[in-house]
Amino acid sequence: MKLIQTYPAPQVTVSFDPNVCVHSGVCLATLPAVFDVRRKRWVRPEAATAAEVAAAVARCPSGALQSHFASSGAPDAKKEGD
Repeated sequence: MKLIQTYPAPQVTVSFDPNVCVHSGVCLATLPAVFDVRRKRWVRPEAATAAEVAAAVARCPSGALQSHFASSGAPDAKKEGD
């Protein structure tokens, strides 16, 4: 069983679960600047905006990719009471 991989950037961290991935390639086609399996560190969330990364991750059909925003960096984050 492979461990979940994490790829941090200042605004967003991407996690990848290789045990869930179905290798559809949606991430590679959606945001090739961030997702490129030819690199050793194949996920580079710093190569795009946090919103672009989150949108690409949301398209992952298996759920193997997840995005986690820095506490102050979530786009359109609403505070309680808004």
